[in-house]
Amino acid sequence: MHYNNNRGDNMEEKVLEIISGQNKAITYEEIFNRLEEDEQPELTKALNKLEKNLKIRITNKGKYEPFNDKTIKLGTLVANSRGFGFVIVENDKDYFIPPTKLNGAINGDVVVIKVVNEEKTEAEIIGINERNLNDLLVGEFYIKDNRNFIKLDDDRLNIIVEIKDNNLGAMPGHKVIIKVENKISNTNYYEGEIVRILGHKNDPGVDILSIAARFQIKDEFSQDVMEETAKLPNEVTNINGRRDLRDMEIFTIDGDDTKDIDDAISLRILDNGHYELGVHIADVSYYVKENTAIGDEALSRGTSVYLADRVIPMLPHKLSNGICSLNPNVDRLAISCVMEIDEKGKTITSEIFESVINSKIQMTYKKVNQILEKNIIPEGYEPYEKTLKNMAELAKIVRKMKLDRGYIDFNVDEPKIIVDEKGKAIDIVKRERGVGENLIEDFMILANEAVATTIFYMKLPFIYRIHGAPNEEKINEFLKFLNQLGYKVNAKIKDIKPLTVEHILDQLKDKKEYPILSSMMLRTMQKAVYDTNNIGHFGLASRNYTHFTSPIRRFPDLTVHRLLRKYLFESQMGYELIDYYERTLPGVAKHSSEREKASVDCERAVNDMKMAEYMMDHIGEEFTGMIDTVTNYGMYVMLPNLVEGLVRLEDIGDDYYYYDETTFSIVGRKSKKRYRLGDNVKVVATEAIKEKGQINFKLANENAKEEKHGNPKQAG
Repeated sequence: MHYNNNRGDNMEEKVLEIISGQNKAITYEEIFNRLEEDEQPELTKALNKLEKNLKIRITNKGKYEPFNDKTIKLGTLVANSRGFGFVIVENDKDYFIPPTKLNGAINGDVVVIKVVNEEKTEAEIIGINERNLNDLLVGEFYIKDNRNFIKLDDDRLNIIVEIKDNNLGAMPGHKVIIKVENKISNTNYYEGEIVRILGHKNDPGVDILSIAARFQIKDEFSQDVMEETAKLPNEVTNINGRRDLRDMEIFTIDGDDTKDIDDAISLRILDNGHYELGVHIADVSYYVKENTAIGDEALSRGTSVYLADRVIPMLPHKLSNGICSLNPNVDRLAISCVMEIDEKGKTITSEIFESVINSKIQMTYKKVNQILEKNIIPEGYEPYEKTLKNMAELAKIVRKMKLDRGYIDFNVDEPKIIVDEKGKAIDIVKRERGVGENLIEDFMILANEAVATTIFYMKLPFIYRIHGAPNEEKINEFLKFLNQLGYKVNAKIKDIKPLTVEHILDQLKDKKEYPILSSMMLRTMQKAVYDTNNIGHFGLASRNYTHFTSPIRRFPDLTVHRLLRKYLFESQMGYELIDYYERTLPGVAKHSSEREKASVDCERAVNDMKMAEYMMDHIGEEFTGMIDTVTNYGMYVMLPNLVEGLVRLEDIGDDYYYYDETTFSIVGRKSKKRYRLGDNVKVVATEAIKEKGQINFKLANENAKEEKHGNPKQAG
């Protein structure tokens, strides 16, 4: 299996270039005659797609010219369960769509909008270009009037689905995966077929499986994959002329419960005082070949997904936790990147090669941090104390080098959900990041850069991890927002550089709202994606960057390993191979980016659901939190453990409150009492809806506004 979407894209670009290159409208025949003979049959298809995507328009005389109506735009609808939505227009603003202007569109549809108020960024949907209704949906089975229906989990999908045929024995309350089939007339009524029963909605784990299925994340492997997996070895029996590093001091550092170990590290001090850092990555590509059931499934999944108490892996456990995982005291095949790094953190040389290693110990972040932060040496770590302290010294140098060049440290907190044996959320804490976690991150970045730089200068097809510069208009809006909060920030945003963003964050670090402002600043940035066109990584201030260090968990890393094997180890760089990768890698990169987004969205949805589940046991309890979002319908309050809930305007009972968009605050009409972003308030949990991942608060005491962040009353 491979992805190749280049031919159609290139054809559309060529046709658009022909049309745009004229100073008048052009006929079909004129375009046809400018194309190569083998391109001409594709013209009609290309024109239809360009017209649909608002790139061209047809004049009254049937000629073609560039589309130039600035009030008509194309985007993707993100619907809200409250009835309204936003249309995300690429390289433009997000446009608000009132409930009465959705015109039958549902969440995920690619739509055509007409802007009705540019200043308020309000629009109406005037056409649906593409119904983004997945073949497989998830919902709860119920019976009404002796007919079988599905209540979809995604309540942004405003459709009715009836099961006409075999229901596979589903009973009311069962969570099921359905295949949507026939649409009935022009209504939002569909027929569907149940393809799998996940279990009853109250069964342990079914809540997470339901969300995973909603994001098209498969939790089971096919029989073909498992049959191929069974034939793979359980231990390394042949090192095939690899460089033998089994006697070296190599070890891993991971979380307490990590079972899929991608990376190991080594360090020694050279005679010239430089550091020799080794990053040794599991050689998954040796076992997972192209055009196999395992390889095709890995491509389809794109990534492993980490959800509360479980991992939905990209590869079967025999690979991810077994023969590929760099477990201690066993031989493992690896691809090593060994770098010489000077006293300023600059990589002087790097070498990438096939190796065999034997990790000496499986370290944990917790115990490494005891050594590096408290100078406490846990049992069994004594032989590695000096190496770890040398590593921390190098990591400090590397971190300074990165910050000096413009590396942006947003330092955004992440929640960790603690569950009991039945999967129920019993606590939520901030995920800790100590010296050990930062050390591994810095070393992995060095290896990723070394690999990307090596192939970039060879000018060969490759998959890069890219991150574009932020949109100047969005940065301006953010600075305007800061100004309205009363903060003056100095920044030159023409031809914005990573150091500019770091400089802005630096000026905000002592503000009480810094965690909120940092997250808002992050949202002005573009998303990092995979691409074959290397534009660099803005957030890391890196010219050449890729993902090389996690091939057990991410398909792009596995692809990078395959490319390294072809180019460096087997010296295959012929025309046919280059042509093959030029055609297929763009599709692999695009698909991988899409699956990564689905994984991130799924993880957020699970976190929201588990946070609501946790808060169900704490209704009526009082907490102290910070206002982190203010809207025209209320304000969101975040607790120190990152649980977030909504205080609705109508639930603030001592006055009539309205949203003041000039100061981003909620204001009492009579009292003039003001609730602003960053204010600390006491709240009481009033409602938690697990199925929707929603939590509602009310203010504990409308007059209680604190100057300092208090700790929440400990729940449970």
